[in-house]
Amino acid sequence: MLIILDRDGVINAYDGHYICSADDWHPLPGSIEAIARLCKAGYQVAIATNQSGIARKYYDVGTLDAMHLKLKQLVETQGGSISFIAFCPHHPDDGCDCRKPKPGLLYAIQKALSLDSLADSLMVGDSRKDLEAGIAAGCRVNLVRTGNGRDTEHHLIKRPLENVIVFDDLSALVDNLLLNRSD
Repeated sequence: MLIILDRDGVINAYDGHYICSADDWHPLPGSIEAIARLCKAGYQVAIATNQSGIARKYYDVGTLDAMHLKLKQLVETQGGSISFIAFCPHHPDDGCDCRKPKPGLLYAIQKALSLDSLADSLMVGDSRKDLEAGIAAGCRVNLVRTGNGRDTEHHLIKRPLENVIVFDDLSALVDNLLLNRSD
């Protein structure tokens, strides 16, 4: 089974300000270990992340690559791996097909991992855009309360999405997933 994670607010600390260097990229407590636990349990983990800071010229692809290298190395140190990272470098006004809430990043992951469909996959995010992208691609969706998740949860009361399960953080989600595993 594939677990697709949003990055900012799910894996790393995010307060709405752009993370513009690998030095400023800091994982949330327990998130790296949670990814490693998924991998050790046989799950594949991929990341789908909007990175409009590139289009805004706050940082470049090389800087983003350095952030992702740091992430991958931290996960590998814990015994896990990231199968693929898909990112959208476009500005929100560009009208691309990859920026969440559109499902393009998820389809890029599907293609890169040679999957027939994403029906058995789980999209985990902290924003409505993440959830809508997952639903559009046919994934199950979970929300975490980290990052923008608490605000998103509050807004889901006014504008609900079907079948969204909410967890305090990535570690709690993984605890539940592994506890309720049926294979």
